[in-house]
Amino acid sequence: MAGLSSEAAPAWEFHLPLFADDLLRSDGPSQYAVQKVLPAKKLREHLAEFRAGFRTQGALAILQHFDTLYSVLHHFSSVEAAVKEDALELMQKAVSSHSNALTPILDRVGLTPSLRTVHCNALKMNCYVLVRLVEAFETESIRGGLLGLDSKKKAKKNQGSRFLWEEERLPILQLLTQLLQLDLHRLWTGSVVEEEFVSLMTGCCYHILENPSIGHQRHRPTREAVIHLLGVVLRRYGHMLNATLKVTQMLQRHEHVAPVFVEAVSVWIKEYGMKSIVGELLREIGQKCPQELARDASGVKGYATFLTELAEQAPAIVLANMSVLLHHLDGESYGMRNAILTAMAETLLQVLNGEQLEESAHSTRDQFLDTLQAHTCDVNGFVRSRVLQLFTRIVQQKALPLSRFQAVVCLAVSRLQDKSVTVVKNAIQLLAAFLSNNPFSCKLSVTDLTELLQKERQKLQELRDQRRTTAAVVIPPEEEWEAMQPELRATVESCLRSQPQAEEVGDLEAGDPAQVSDKIVLLLRKSSYKDAVLLAQRAVGLFPGAEPFVSCSRTEDEEDFLLGLLRALFTGSQPGRGTQEPTGGAEDTGGEEQGAEEQPSSELAKQEMLVQYLQDAYSFSVKITEAISLVSRLMYESSVSVVQEAIEFFVIVSQFGIPQAVLGVRRMLPLIWSKELGIREAVLNAYRRLYLNPSGGSERARAHSLVQSLSLLMVDASLATIQCLGEIISEFMQKDEIKPAVVQLLWERFTEKSPCSTLERHVAVMLLGMMAQGKPEIVGSNLDVLIKMGLDERVPENYRLAQEVCNAISKIANTQKPALRKSGTPFRLPQSHLLFERLSEAIRMGFAGSSPHWIPFTETAVTLIYKLAEGPEEICARILQRCSQQALEKLGEPEGAEAEPGSSPTGGAGDSGSVDALLLTHLVSLAGDVALQQLVHLELAVSAELRRRRIVGEEQETKERTNRSTKKQKAKSTGNETTMEMELGLTGASAEDTEAELIHSICETELLDGKQLLSAFVPLVLKICHNPGHYSDPALSAAAALALGKFCMISAEFCDAHLRLFFTMMEKSTLASVRSNLMIAAGDLAIRFPNQVEPWTPHLYARLRDPCQHVRRTAALVMTHLILKDMVKVKGQVSEMAALLIDPEEEIVALARNFFTELSGKDNAVYNLLPDIISRLSDPDSGIDEQPFRTIMRQLFSYITKDKQTENLVEKLCQRFRTARTERQHHDLAFCLTLLPLTNRGLHKMQDNFDCFGDKLQDAAVYSCFQTVLGRLRRLCTKPEMKTLVEEFEQKLQKCHNRGLDSLAEPPQGSKCPESSGRPEAQTAKRTATSSRRQRPLRAANRKPDSSFLTPEPRVSRGRRKICRQKAAVVFSSDEENSPEEAELMEEETPSKTTPISRASARRS
Repeated sequence: MAGLSSEAAPAWEFHLPLFADDLLRSDGPSQYAVQKVLPAKKLREHLAEFRAGFRTQGALAILQHFDTLYSVLHHFSSVEAAVKEDALELMQKAVSSHSNALTPILDRVGLTPSLRTVHCNALKMNCYVLVRLVEAFETESIRGGLLGLDSKKKAKKNQGSRFLWEEERLPILQLLTQLLQLDLHRLWTGSVVEEEFVSLMTGCCYHILENPSIGHQRHRPTREAVIHLLGVVLRRYGHMLNATLKVTQMLQRHEHVAPVFVEAVSVWIKEYGMKSIVGELLREIGQKCPQELARDASGVKGYATFLTELAEQAPAIVLANMSVLLHHLDGESYGMRNAILTAMAETLLQVLNGEQLEESAHSTRDQFLDTLQAHTCDVNGFVRSRVLQLFTRIVQQKALPLSRFQAVVCLAVSRLQDKSVTVVKNAIQLLAAFLSNNPFSCKLSVTDLTELLQKERQKLQELRDQRRTTAAVVIPPEEEWEAMQPELRATVESCLRSQPQAEEVGDLEAGDPAQVSDKIVLLLRKSSYKDAVLLAQRAVGLFPGAEPFVSCSRTEDEEDFLLGLLRALFTGSQPGRGTQEPTGGAEDTGGEEQGAEEQPSSELAKQEMLVQYLQDAYSFSVKITEAISLVSRLMYESSVSVVQEAIEFFVIVSQFGIPQAVLGVRRMLPLIWSKELGIREAVLNAYRRLYLNPSGGSERARAHSLVQSLSLLMVDASLATIQCLGEIISEFMQKDEIKPAVVQLLWERFTEKSPCSTLERHVAVMLLGMMAQGKPEIVGSNLDVLIKMGLDERVPENYRLAQEVCNAISKIANTQKPALRKSGTPFRLPQSHLLFERLSEAIRMGFAGSSPHWIPFTETAVTLIYKLAEGPEEICARILQRCSQQALEKLGEPEGAEAEPGSSPTGGAGDSGSVDALLLTHLVSLAGDVALQQLVHLELAVSAELRRRRIVGEEQETKERTNRSTKKQKAKSTGNETTMEMELGLTGASAEDTEAELIHSICETELLDGKQLLSAFVPLVLKICHNPGHYSDPALSAAAALALGKFCMISAEFCDAHLRLFFTMMEKSTLASVRSNLMIAAGDLAIRFPNQVEPWTPHLYARLRDPCQHVRRTAALVMTHLILKDMVKVKGQVSEMAALLIDPEEEIVALARNFFTELSGKDNAVYNLLPDIISRLSDPDSGIDEQPFRTIMRQLFSYITKDKQTENLVEKLCQRFRTARTERQHHDLAFCLTLLPLTNRGLHKMQDNFDCFGDKLQDAAVYSCFQTVLGRLRRLCTKPEMKTLVEEFEQKLQKCHNRGLDSLAEPPQGSKCPESSGRPEAQTAKRTATSSRRQRPLRAANRKPDSSFLTPEPRVSRGRRKICRQKAAVVFSSDEENSPEEAELMEEETPSKTTPISRASARRS
């Protein structure tokens, strides 16, 4: 092969191989083959020879040294880096030299075959080696991580080598692009470049694009070079088909190439005019099998991204080829559906937007919108979510036709109840976009729109009536004549044939033709055609010379004469001389009427448009109002994003003046306590936008607007709402977001310097208190003003204002709590301070009054005294003494209040009874408040003060020890135990124990002993509680019950002694307020004295079935706190909490859901309780019907998410079929199985326990449930083994079911179990006799010992029965004998104090 000159044609031809090894063998002497693969060690010297040959021969040197370059490719993975780099450099120079040399050669007119062959072989060899080197380097860089940061790190390590591939490949790609722009067709026979050469040149481009980092910004030059190279090949070398196939393959295999190819297609369209490639690509994607795409998630993702981004870049071209993709909308791949729907939306936004569309474009737009609307109900949640996002964009860019507004809004509202969180979130966003971009009005109040719509409808109706009247008047007579002419002609013919007598039409007066003419016209208008014709004939004879009866010639036919006469009379167009004037007048009149008619028509059209506009606005507002109620329920979802979107929605709704928005704004207030920082910030931002940026001119006006807005928010607000609002305002004050002008305005309103109502003054004090929570100096610096203006002599007139003043002042004490290990003196005011004088006087003045706000004011005042006063017990003792004395004086008792408050008279008659009840209510309430605050004072303030003093003493002692260093050294040398304890921190711990013991001793032994003032009120409280028949006033009973609970909080001994009375009242009291108060007190007692209250736990659960919804709500709140804090046991009666999930009150249902949601956050809590809940609720005696039971179970099973829990529950539920004895229990268990998300292991568990439920499959309901489970398992089958198991399970189910039906069809043989035959009737009677579930105590549901679903109670041994002795009944007698309202509780009903565990173990022994 040596010795070839540049002009001599070689005897062989170089064929581009499909594989590199193909060059090692030759199919004939005319095909080039590599003679020898050189060893790697000799490549360097052979490359030097190639370099020398290149200097002399140029690019044609490859013809002699191809084997050397091939050997480099062959040993590329093992050869030295320098050799590879030298080879790349040489080949780059060779291709560049060849490209320059080919330019003049290809421009020649005549190109000899030998020269063409030489340069064609050299070109293919040079390009082959260079392209393969590029591919090898690219592969090596991907494997070795030489790109990006890794390449830089390795380049720094290899200081001797400065080769960086990502910098070297760019000039190579540019060189290949330059080469391909030459007219290379002339080097091939037939001027057609062989396909292998084109594939070789494009192969390296596609290989580079396979690099995952090619889409990064730092590789943009390389990416653009590849795109331009492919663009040249597409335009000049017919690469369209291969490019289409290659692009679709790469989209399917590599997700990262989709944006790159979108960029490439855009360049090819704009710079190379290759629009047809879009159609080819879309057609190729459209031909993909939908079933295969459903199984290829990676490929679908690439196609979807490509379609989505391509629609953004070239929407018009995509629109022209959209038809080839539409069948994928019916496929299983949701990714493809999303991509096509997104492409539709892009075309709607960029191409099919506006009103100036052609008919075909308008039709296409409607079809696309119909498709989008249909897919809001797609089976896949991701598609529904994506469609809602697309509609949001369409609405935001105002591309949705007004005629579609109502339909899309309805779809968005319906999606608010979707099971997918993402769909719900996007539905809220869409509704917010509708509000922000609605074309109707900035105010969308339904009430205002209703009034306006009715008014405009009435106006429209008036215009329509007016138009009808006008239309009836202006109908041309000619038109009426044409309508009546056929019938009139027939009448004339009939009259002429019959020749009637003149007498038939009556006598006519002579000389009056005008009246006759009018009468004829009137008859014609009444359709009395015969009379009109006869009258006309008679008139012609009577008035032969009068007009118009002589205007027609008698020579014509008589029928035509009469018709012409009647026409002339009816239309007023008389022929002859008098014809022109009336005709012209008629025409003028008609023109005027026509002009007058056009004006009402335009007004009518405008009015119709206005009414339609108002109707659309009204419908839109109604839907938004409906959405408000749905979105407000979503504020407490577990998804943070949904809650944030709901908050944003209500901010937007509020800006459009919808009245119901205030409910949502209030409902979001409790979210300020959320543990999620994002939700808390969303609430703060919402209130910041709604209230802190009011519109107005001056700062004073803005402050007034802010105060008014906050005041409206507080109208009729609950205490919880006010507390939440206080937290928000406190946050704003701490960040200085509320201007001083607002605070100044509030002070002016409170001090009445600014005219305002009593309610506005009240609100001003509340807002000042909220602000003081963030900045206490607001109240601290104006304390005297608050006392003098808020606690003056007018307090008895408005105790609510005084209560809020106390709340505001209490903010000073809240911020003065000393931190742990701090020795600062607590903030206290002297007893002689004006504040306590005013409070004492205010309490005394209202003691005998009838104000309903005195009791809450007194509670707040006593709390404030204990927070701020030095020696608060002395102040409260004086208040109690004065009020007791006042009560005794009112009741006519001469004894002092301290002696025997409990010895007050038992009652009176007439009006004095109500006075006595009021005084006793106030006295008992005041005593209870003082007792509770004394306890709080001891355990918080006194304990903290003892600790503070101890810390001060320890610090002082430490300083003294430091000064006596020599003594300290001696103490250490002798091993002083006291010093060692102090160093170990034991002294402080023992001191704290001593302090706690001291406080405990005071509460147990001193507060309620006979020497203390509080003990004097205990007999009075007990007497009222023991005698509900005599002390029947509801307020007094409630106050006494609450006071009893507060006294029980003080001492464990006192609590233990009166718990029986406490729970007897809670269960048997007829007053809901008493039961509710005692339930709250029981919750506090369960936390303070858990051991004493634990035996009474069933009575706590019993209140969950209380007939009063207020008591049930209170019990639900209390039990939620106790259970979540692990203060009561949840085993057993927790089914009562589950029963609240079907409560008639929605608020109680929400509390129950919240309880189980919180409980599910604990480890396996709901899972552990489910079997017991199912057992109790499926018991017929529980009072829960089958459908409500299923509602409860759906909610509870939604918390079972772990596979292991599901498997265990399957096993437990199957095994419970053995012990279930009623059909209802079988149905419930089978239904519970349908709620579990079964897997392969769950199916195995069910098959392992098939014997437990196989005999129950004859029941149609049970069999139906198992069929539901089977259907779900069948849909989850993906493996052959799973399908086999499901089929086997199905066969076993059918076999057992059919066998059971056959056995039922056979006549009974022998005697069956008598118990089973009578069970249904007995159960039916039992259900009928069962009272309402809410009126039966908890234990009533579980009394039947033979219930198969309940764990049998431990038997009491005979020895224990012998020990039991008859005990006397404890009777709470009234002063009246045989009172029907006595409260009685037997000794045997008192629960034992031992725990259930010890009780059970004792019985088993």
